[in-house]
Amino acid sequence: MTDESGSLPRKNVKHYDNGEPHFLTFSCYRRMSLLSSDRTRQWFVEALSDARIVHGFHLWAWVIMPDHVHLLLWPPFASISPDPRSMRGRICGILSSLKKPVGEKAVDYLRDNAPDSLRLLRVENAKRTYHRFWQAGSGYDENVSEPSALHAIIEYIHLNPVRRGLVNRPEEWPWSSACDWLGLDHPFLRIDRTLPETVSVPWKVRRGD
Repeated sequence: MTDESGSLPRKNVKHYDNGEPHFLTFSCYRRMSLLSSDRTRQWFVEALSDARIVHGFHLWAWVIMPDHVHLLLWPPFASISPDPRSMRGRICGILSSLKKPVGEKAVDYLRDNAPDSLRLLRVENAKRTYHRFWQAGSGYDENVSEPSALHAIIEYIHLNPVRRGLVNRPEEWPWSSACDWLGLDHPFLRIDRTLPETVSVPWKVRRGD
C-alpha cells in the first residue's frame, strides 16, 4: 500500500464502481498547504457531509491534512445509479461533490480577502485562465476487497498527523475520525458503524469480468 518512505504510490486511476470500498487520496494544487486553516477544513467537512446524503456512501475513516485528504468509504452497489449518465454513487461523482464546492469557496474567499495569494492558484493555458485548488486528476484510488486490509488502512489514515509531527497521538488531531473510532466526543463528523466482516460484490460487476 505504501512505499518505504510511507508515501502512497502514484498510479493511473481507473475507478471500479462495483460496490467495493474505496481508499481515496487527493492533494491540494502543487501540494500547497491550502487546507491549513480551520475555515477551509470546515468547508471540506460540510462537503463530505452533503456528499454522503447525495451519493449514499458509508464513511469509515477520514483525515484532513494541510495539503491532502484521505478517505475510506463504501458506496454499496445498491446506491450506484444504474443510469450510466448519472454520477450518483460513482467515485467520479463523489469526488466532484467533495472537491468542487471547497475549491469554489476557497477561490471566492481569496478573491475577496487575499487577492495577492490567488495568483498562486492561477493556471493559464492556450484557451483560458482559471484557478485550481486541487491537484489535477483524480488522485489515488484503491478498491479494497480484503476486509483485513480495511483496518490497516484506517490505522494508516489516523496516523497521518502523527507521522507529520502535528500531534503525538491520532486522537489529538480533531480533523479526522480517530476520536470517533475511540468512542470519544467528536464535534465534526461521525463515521458509519457498518464496517463488514466480509466484502461481498455482485459477481457480474467484479473487476476483470
